[in-house]
Amino acid sequence: MIPGSVQSAVSKHLNCKINGFSAISGGCINEGGKLSTSQGDFFIKWNNKEQFPHLFEKEKAGIKTLSETKTIYLPEVVCAGEAEEWQYLILEFIVSTGHSKFFWKDLGRQLAELHHHKNSHFGLSYNNYIGSVVQNNMYHLTWPQFFENQRLRPLLKELELANRVDAKFIESFEQLYARLGEIFPEEQPCLLHGDLWSGNVISDKRGMAYVIDPAIYYGHREAELAFTRLFGGFEIDFYESCEHHFPLEGGFDERMEVYHLYPLLVHAILFGDSYLQPVKRIINHFS
Repeated sequence: MIPGSVQSAVSKHLNCKINGFSAISGGCINEGGKLSTSQGDFFIKWNNKEQFPHLFEKEKAGIKTLSETKTIYLPEVVCAGEAEEWQYLILEFIVSTGHSKFFWKDLGRQLAELHHHKNSHFGLSYNNYIGSVVQNNMYHLTWPQFFENQRLRPLLKELELANRVDAKFIESFEQLYARLGEIFPEEQPCLLHGDLWSGNVISDKRGMAYVIDPAIYYGHREAELAFTRLFGGFEIDFYESCEHHFPLEGGFDERMEVYHLYPLLVHAILFGDSYLQPVKRIINHFS
């Protein structure tokens, strides 16, 4: 149930009466669901503000940045705030139906158009979150530098400090770091959703694709497409549409697993050491 202090804050902010709440499962760190009010239905999620400082403010900023590109559909932010020990985020409630015939094809076009929004450096002006893991975004001039120093090393350090990996495991990455420049093709930094997997794609009442829970930064667009293929993958129409609107450089399938190292390390931190086994296999293959 929604904490009383959050209910009071939301009711005051929206100038509404709260009529009901229906929990929706799926998130691993937030409580959330459909909030019915005298002003209509909204989606609300909340968590402890001390445990995840400014998480929803970072998400709100990410949604704003993505929305300003006018390329992909996202739920609109209604408000974000704090109440006692809680932080909360209110979003437009998307009435989901089945996928339209053009769902995956249209999502591929949307993503390709998003990736045409460029930047001079890899990273972002602030750190944010991927799930409950802090995502480091200090700017770098090259993707290999950024991927090594802002994506792999911080997570490896966290695992090492928790005594979940040993020095030999950390050292096994050194040979890979030396090869990143030859593995990754050069591309200008582009805006990424950052956490694009099937659980973060929904449909609206028309059956069109919406994306949720972004973890934005300016990165290599291959990292985004590799992410979509890690946990089950999207439909073939999505990949064909991406390729049609913004073709990849040849050899992506061969280097794709290197990009997987980052989300696998995130999952190892969040969900356990079983995710370290594919990490070891990838490192052994590429180093």
